[in-house]
Amino acid sequence: MTENQGPTALGEDTVTELADRIQGFVFVPGDAGYAAATAGFNLRSQQRPCLVVAAAGAADVRAAVAFAAARDLPVGVMATGHQPFPAEDGFLLVTTGAMRTVEIDTERGVARVGAGARWSDVVEPAQAEGLAPLNGSSPLVGAVGFTLGGGLSPFLGRSFGWGADHVVAIEVVTPDGVLRRVSATAEPELFWGLRGGRSNFGVVTELEIGLFPVTSFYGGGIYFPAEDVEAVLRAFPEVVRAAPDAFTCSVALLNFPPVPEIPEPLRGRFLAHVRVTHLGSDEEAEKLMAPFRAIGEGILDTVARHPYGAFPVVHTDPVDPFPYEEQGALLAELPAQAVESLVESAQVAAGGLVTVLEIRHLGGALAGRPIAAGPVAARDAVFNVWGATVGPPEVVDAGMSMLGGMIERLSPWATGLSYTNFAGRDDRAENVFTAEDLERLRALKKRYDPRNLFRVNNHNIAPE
Repeated sequence: MTENQGPTALGEDTVTELADRIQGFVFVPGDAGYAAATAGFNLRSQQRPCLVVAAAGAADVRAAVAFAAARDLPVGVMATGHQPFPAEDGFLLVTTGAMRTVEIDTERGVARVGAGARWSDVVEPAQAEGLAPLNGSSPLVGAVGFTLGGGLSPFLGRSFGWGADHVVAIEVVTPDGVLRRVSATAEPELFWGLRGGRSNFGVVTELEIGLFPVTSFYGGGIYFPAEDVEAVLRAFPEVVRAAPDAFTCSVALLNFPPVPEIPEPLRGRFLAHVRVTHLGSDEEAEKLMAPFRAIGEGILDTVARHPYGAFPVVHTDPVDPFPYEEQGALLAELPAQAVESLVESAQVAAGGLVTVLEIRHLGGALAGRPIAAGPVAARDAVFNVWGATVGPPEVVDAGMSMLGGMIERLSPWATGLSYTNFAGRDDRAENVFTAEDLERLRALKKRYDPRNLFRVNNHNIAPE
């Protein structure tokens, strides 16, 4: 089947035959569980697959992929459905949300993580052994998709690098229906491509990821009122300029809606949210934060010594699904002119339709290039800018137009690429991979997926 053809019609007998081979569930449009099975965290992403396989394990994934390959059906993969992708229909969707197994190998310092595991599933058992993964800011994001997109940890990344570079082994079902275990020594080229290429080469059923001896951090968030936003943005470059790798900082401009779910001190206000994490001493962290402290007391301040399991306190990400769009850009530097642009954007954003605009410090170990490092294009960037708009379609569309203008004003200092996990709905492979990596990825795609079956829910890498 070519990309311009519709999928082969699926007869009831054919679907029943597949369902008989699946331990999980199979849904087609009209089934009672279809809507729930296709809904991700981002409610704006409406998927319309002709068939859903809610896999219970690797055997289900193999059966689903073999079924799709035999009928030239495109394949998409979803665990939690956080990142927005273009609407698709007429494909087979493999959902891995039920595959939430986690095993901690304390002796090796490794976690074996199922395809549907969320960071909350990984952090708790790892902490019981005095270890921590390179997790993201939200406990609800899928660990596998996060890591295969690069794995930018706002807690441990500057100290230890990208999560993709600390993957030990991957179990993946490739388009031929074969379950492969790949590593630096077993099919190393596929191992390289998966660690940044996400679901372009198959369905990853398990990862083995490195863990680190971290049990606490000093940090949290400080919410500053609208009148202090400009001072916060001007203090940010001063704070990060001399920051050691153990210190991570970001600033988010937030328009909180006037809804009961938002705490009273923040409800309906435009604020600057300073997020900090430090793996060193409390005293060193406070010294580094001095430019922020000099601005004055925040409306709410959660900076303190926390057990690592309390990591959600830093970013306080939403816990309930909602409709949103996002867009990001990588910056090579943040000179005074760029800060002025951010200040101007803050003035435009105040009380407007852009829900969040964040600038995050990268660098440190994130700038490293280990031997056989995966295709993560953000290594040369020093800052990441990311924004999102939440709400009904007309609000999101207007907000994204405004957000696009804010990010465009930073283009003189941009690398020209976006970080994969923060890319927008319309971004393509050319927007998230370097030209050199993309050429190599296309050759790999031609080898493992020459028909480009895996072209849904990813920044698709077309065969060379």
